[in-house]
Amino acid sequence: MAKSDKINFSTPSGFPEFLPSEKRLEVYLLDIIRRVFESYGFTPIETPAVERLEVLQAKGNQGDNIIYGIEPILPPNRQAEKDKSGETGSEARALKFDQTVPLAAYIARNLNELTFPFARYQMDVVFRGERAKDGRFRQFRQCDIDVVGREKLSLLYDAQMPAIITEIFEAINIGDFVIRINNRKILTGFFQSMGIAENQIKACIGIIDNLEKIGEAKVKQELEKEGISLEQTQKIIDFIKIDGGIDEVLEKLKHLSQNLPEAEQFTLGVTELETVITGVRNLGIDDKRFCIDLSIARGLNYYTGTVYETTLIGHEALGSICSGGRYEELVGMFLGEKMPGVGISIGLTRLISRLLKAGILKTLAPTPTQVMVVNMQDDLMPIYLKVSQQLRQAGINVITNFDKRPLGKQFQLADKQGIQFCVIIGSEEAANEKSSLKDLKSGEQIEVALADLATVVKSRLG
Repeated sequence: MAKSDKINFSTPSGFPEFLPSEKRLEVYLLDIIRRVFESYGFTPIETPAVERLEVLQAKGNQGDNIIYGIEPILPPNRQAEKDKSGETGSEARALKFDQTVPLAAYIARNLNELTFPFARYQMDVVFRGERAKDGRFRQFRQCDIDVVGREKLSLLYDAQMPAIITEIFEAINIGDFVIRINNRKILTGFFQSMGIAENQIKACIGIIDNLEKIGEAKVKQELEKEGISLEQTQKIIDFIKIDGGIDEVLEKLKHLSQNLPEAEQFTLGVTELETVITGVRNLGIDDKRFCIDLSIARGLNYYTGTVYETTLIGHEALGSICSGGRYEELVGMFLGEKMPGVGISIGLTRLISRLLKAGILKTLAPTPTQVMVVNMQDDLMPIYLKVSQQLRQAGINVITNFDKRPLGKQFQLADKQGIQFCVIIGSEEAANEKSSLKDLKSGEQIEVALADLATVVKSRLG
């Protein structure tokens, strides 16, 4: 092949590829997340990577997300079929950009097979056509849980979400974090009480949601562009900056609800927020793990009630590491009935990337192998295979080195992969049914009877 004909095999921008040590970290974190999800009764499902475009775009579901469309690419010898392969209207398809919209379609498709409230988790890959940059990907794995009810759904499900987030992040041991909680009814009700038109409220909430990204001055400018007066803008800024302890903020909100005109929606939001906070506390979550933050809005318009964002203390520049909220209309829109839901999402690919870069997480060894059985002599291979199987049957991960090479080279190979122990059996050891066990971390080497080898290795692995 001529140099000019070389194929560019680099990964497309924004589509990550993991080395074994990184992939093992992802699998380790997925196991923790799965265990916690299932401990709260969530069951796994998987939806197709491809959905009908009209599903993804229904009633503004797409938001600001850029969707990747799917179009057949015909081989050169089948170009005559091109006109027949186009997909339009209800047949147009695209890659899913999140898990929540496909969940709504999944429930509509399988309604009679499910029990409600339906609690599911998904840990699938999603696709977004945003500009790729550090910590931002076009393909990434999301770990989602949602609970969906028919007609009604207890606010205690909203309270469970911070408990689940707390349990996951404490198990991962990522340091101090805080779950910031709000209720969109509070924001909506506050805007209504100021006489802001309904068609302006969603835009205002979206602007407020960008406060941390664009700053207070820019928020004021954007609100003014929406036709919000300077006086109203200042009241909004003063309101979302209300802070203090959890009970202190709740008291301020209750006091405010008594003095606001047309405060029905605002008061309902405060009541729901207090119910959720009480539930979080009853689940045993320490107050240091969560707070009320009135600037949290979540940009997606389908959120209607409780909303969450999680921040890593001391690493606020990382942004939210877990978010979610309650929605009333999203799931039922395909069926024409009320099906409220609440959920959270961990953008795991983005989270791993950011935590590795910040030094909060470290990759694992490139292999899960704990022991290498080295090859001293090819004629002893039957013994090496037998010993390897005995160790595996005891629950130990083993590589048998089939290629004979200098012992030092085999040690180097094991050490490079993060394998702690090497089992050495030469002709003398084989005759006496013994082995030498070398710990590559400490450099210690001991003699162990083959019958005791699995027990000794397991005890040293801890």
